[in-house]
Amino acid sequence: MNTFEKIYEIVKSIPKGKVATYGQVALMLGNPRASRVVGYALHQNPTPGVIPCHRVVNRDGRLSPAFAFGGENKQRRLLEDEGVGFLSNGNVDMEHYRI
Repeated sequence: MNTFEKIYEIVKSIPKGKVATYGQVALMLGNPRASRVVGYALHQNPTPGVIPCHRVVNRDGRLSPAFAFGGENKQRRLLEDEGVGFLSNGNVDMEHYRI
């Protein structure tokens, strides 16, 4: 299994209604310095309906302005549909929704 495939398997394990950070995914991958690789892999997501890349946010809970499958508003909508809550600044409430 190559690095991207490992990242996709990790992201598929994030439960509905929860989020993880790029750094958390990198840590689960076994390389805590690979958060940029995680972002690149998710931008290349071959099956968006299967690999829930919308559940990965930055360490502050900020959404990706370059969300590959419809932009930041689409990512927020997908997370809200799963019950993820947001703070008044627009970031995910990491205290309650981070795995």
